[in-house]
Amino acid sequence: MTKKIFTEIDTPALLIEKSVMENNISRMQKIANDNNVNLRPHTKTHKSPDLARKQLRAGAVGVAVAKLGEAEVMAAHGFDDIQIANIIVGDIKIRRLLDLHRKVKRITCTVDSIVAAKAIAEAFKQNQRIMEVFIEINTGHNRSGLNELGKIKELAEFILNTDYLKFAGLFSHPGHAYNTNTIGQVKTIAKQEADQLFTIHDELGEESIVADEISVGSTPTARFSAKILGINEIRPGNYIFYDVIQVSLGSCTFDDCALNVLTTVISTPSQGIAIIDAGAKALSLDRVMDGHKESIRHGYIKEKSAQITRISEEHGIIEYKDESFQIGERIRIIPNHACVVMNLFDYAYIVDKTISLLSESIRTDLEMAEANSKLNIWNATVLGDFNVNGLRQYAPLKLRNRGPDRMLFHMKY
Repeated sequence: MTKKIFTEIDTPALLIEKSVMENNISRMQKIANDNNVNLRPHTKTHKSPDLARKQLRAGAVGVAVAKLGEAEVMAAHGFDDIQIANIIVGDIKIRRLLDLHRKVKRITCTVDSIVAAKAIAEAFKQNQRIMEVFIEINTGHNRSGLNELGKIKELAEFILNTDYLKFAGLFSHPGHAYNTNTIGQVKTIAKQEADQLFTIHDELGEESIVADEISVGSTPTARFSAKILGINEIRPGNYIFYDVIQVSLGSCTFDDCALNVLTTVISTPSQGIAIIDAGAKALSLDRVMDGHKESIRHGYIKEKSAQITRISEEHGIIEYKDESFQIGERIRIIPNHACVVMNLFDYAYIVDKTISLLSESIRTDLEMAEANSKLNIWNATVLGDFNVNGLRQYAPLKLRNRGPDRMLFHMKY
């Protein structure tokens, strides 16, 4: 029996399960509320003003973004408290930052060098504006950020002595939590991050340098960081969807994963092998870290025990034993890394999980019509009605538009 799943949608397609996503939003907001910390969702995960509004309505104080292009989109859609969780370097980017500063009530970014801070200050001086910046601290991820107290003090003093910069506080991202093997290790990293930031905070205080905000961010550590007195902002992003990596870290279960790729079996060339129409350009090449769910190679197939053992650009190769796959069968795959997969699609469909599987062979025409009426594919548009170009009967949630005629929502990739 071949199950029919969302036959109105062509594949490969991106599905967002509405009730699961909303539960994720509510649960993280409750963690923040219960611990009296601000929640600033990192919207790089979904890149959607529509979904960011849901997070703000739930209680988030503002949004974080990964880059200027994302900030420009959020600003164009009325968001007025935006944190660019990145370092802005270069004349072009600083001009864009200035333009955003004119439009948004509060915008911040990070710095980890006097060179970067000075360039921003000089540009803002010419325009008689004051830019608010965080000092980024390296708490173990070993990407950008400072960890030498002397350099941190020097940078903080430069900011304080510059009329056109304002010192917002300390900022960190414990990305090394993704390399852990147990929940205990994740919790330890959250504590170590906080301890390091508090030490820096206190050392700066002895020099009369006040770091008002301590902003930390990652989904695995968020629930632990929120409980640490002295942390006043958490910036998780992935939690809105979750994914296989988060399951492997103990952040959630597969039932909490709201994002999945809908794909079709297009070939069964030999026993135990099935080919799907979703490859690297739909599932990404990201893998689960060593020591986590090693049997899950390129995503978790819902309601199956088979594995996607290999992918090329547009094909996925499934190997299976004690089950079957049929040509035309539709399956849903929870991706390893939701943030990357979301970026690979132009559209996503918000669907109701409760009516996700339909089997035409066991339903009457009346039952099928009733079930299809409950599918509830939202008309969840961001920039208006996308049916004007005859895209689909059900308008999908727009992620970005590469077409030259609709550049307002272009993410500047």
